[in-house]
Amino acid sequence: MGTTTSPPPPLGDADLTARARIRDAAIARFAADGVASTTLRAVAEDAGVSAPLVVHHFGSKDGLRVACDHHVASVIRTSKSAAMTGSLDPLAGLRQLGQGPPLLRYLARTLADGSEHVATLLDELVDDAVGYLQQGVEHGVVKPTSAPRERAVVMLMWHFGALVLHEHVERLLGADLTASDPAELLPWALAAGEVLTHGVITEPLFDQMREAAQTLAAERDRS
Repeated sequence: MGTTTSPPPPLGDADLTARARIRDAAIARFAADGVASTTLRAVAEDAGVSAPLVVHHFGSKDGLRVACDHHVASVIRTSKSAAMTGSLDPLAGLRQLGQGPPLLRYLARTLADGSEHVATLLDELVDDAVGYLQQGVEHGVVKPTSAPRERAVVMLMWHFGALVLHEHVERLLGADLTASDPAELLPWALAAGEVLTHGVITEPLFDQMREAAQTLAAERDRS
């Protein structure tokens, strides 16, 4: 995708440090055009700084990308921990922020581009999810589980997989997963909430699946 002529403005306030302005401008530009199509010069222009200053702070586009990933993970962790009692969506708190939509679009791009940094980002997000899901258990809004990490992985893959496919979610359900307005999410949220609350398969079928998995695991251990 080519460079846009009018990218989203940098996130945050005008009095941010130069480093933060560059980072936020990069998130907006990466979200609009993708990492591969974005140049450091374009990020510098969006941030109102010189290209050498971008290199001074981040070293390279790869270094800038890593800084963006760390920032997004930090925002998700902070906003999600604060919102855990009200939602199981790991992005719920982020959506409520003024910078939410650009960060969501950035995530949709970065999770699908195959970069080596995606694994590191997801590892950090899974670790965070284990923690805030446990907070949900303690607050009585999440059921306990004997496999907290595995559950965190599955739930994150569901949420982030849907975010990557957000254009198709909007096409099929009319729900914009990158929006900040909760009303835009209702078709998706209600369907997902029903699945998480009432389930899909019956308990006898799950018992059969679990027994089959245990049998396969035992056979593998013996081989």
